[in-house]
Amino acid sequence: MLSGIHGHQDIERVVYGKPAGAAVLAEAERLDAHRVFITTTKSVAQTALLAGIIRDLGARYAGVYAGITAHSPRACVIEGAQLAREAKADLIVSVGGGSAIDATKVMLIALWQNATMVDDLDLYKAGKPKGGAAPPSEAIKPPADAVRMIAVPTTLSAAEFNAFAGISDPRRGVKESFGHRLVVPRVIVLDPAATLHTPMDLMLSTGLKAVDHAVERLCSQQANPFAIGTSTEALKLLSRALPGHKAKPDDMQTRMDLQFGMWLSIGAGTSGVGVGASHGIGHVLGAACHVPHGHTSCVMLPSVLRWNLPANADRQKRVSEAFGKPEEPAADLVAGLVKTLGLPGSLREVGVGRERFREIGEKSMHDRAVLNNPRSITTPEQVMEILELAA
Repeated sequence: MLSGIHGHQDIERVVYGKPAGAAVLAEAERLDAHRVFITTTKSVAQTALLAGIIRDLGARYAGVYAGITAHSPRACVIEGAQLAREAKADLIVSVGGGSAIDATKVMLIALWQNATMVDDLDLYKAGKPKGGAAPPSEAIKPPADAVRMIAVPTTLSAAEFNAFAGISDPRRGVKESFGHRLVVPRVIVLDPAATLHTPMDLMLSTGLKAVDHAVERLCSQQANPFAIGTSTEALKLLSRALPGHKAKPDDMQTRMDLQFGMWLSIGAGTSGVGVGASHGIGHVLGAACHVPHGHTSCVMLPSVLRWNLPANADRQKRVSEAFGKPEEPAADLVAGLVKTLGLPGSLREVGVGRERFREIGEKSMHDRAVLNNPRSITTPEQVMEILELAA
């Protein structure tokens, strides 16, 4: 008999279909925040989106840190936290994709714990993965008046919907997990117009990341009815809306459908239904080989599905049914979607050669998602088998 625990995260509300600037101001007023500090990336900082949010905040605006870079390096966390500290921020608004939002989550931890140096973060890393789970550090002790965040996502990575963050340590070429129940945003603002400045490749590839969220949970041995329902509906939306977005980028309803699909894709995470090797190997490809988040899913998900087939063929059938093509293999459907969207479909296309396979295999063995894979992975050689399929 299936058993488990469904948790409810400390997200108070999701505001959708409303202009981001007005929504952020309304939430800042509701939360009685007077020193609102913004975190973002250089590219988003140059858009009308950010200018509009700052304008609408008016006197509540307390400053911005626009230095977050890909894969959320530790140095960005410390630098951003210091600027927020100096600004006396009582609320942080993260505007951007997964890198900006993940970095901001750990900035909160740095603020709570007064971490001011890159090495200070060592104490707050998640515990050693076991059985696919990595417990949050017991050293994280938020104060009673702990500063929290609002998220305005501009991509489809769904980082804002979970209480963990992947932070890279470029010195070692690894991505580390940090988490606490209060690092999730108090409020998430889903404004389709917030994605208008997002490059097409980034929008589509993070959409594939959302597909990856849904597929790996739908194929999980722990999948429960909640996970099956949310993941199935996510794939129905995403498999239709991603090609639709590429064909008609100006269609705002399609952008809204993508945001709903992304939201649903991550929903099962609160049910204790984890992801698998596509995510886990992807973490290593990002940190060690600098492959963008979304591209890791494009490259790895079909190969992981093929490698896992002996262990979960019945569950992969659910993916095919969600795509509306029950007779076609799930791996082929995902690979076909990647090709339709014009995204990279092999490690070669993202600049990763076989000379890196041993390193990737060894580093993947420390990732909780790899340890949670439906077909057990216990050695680097098994990871290398998957990499060969993706070569």
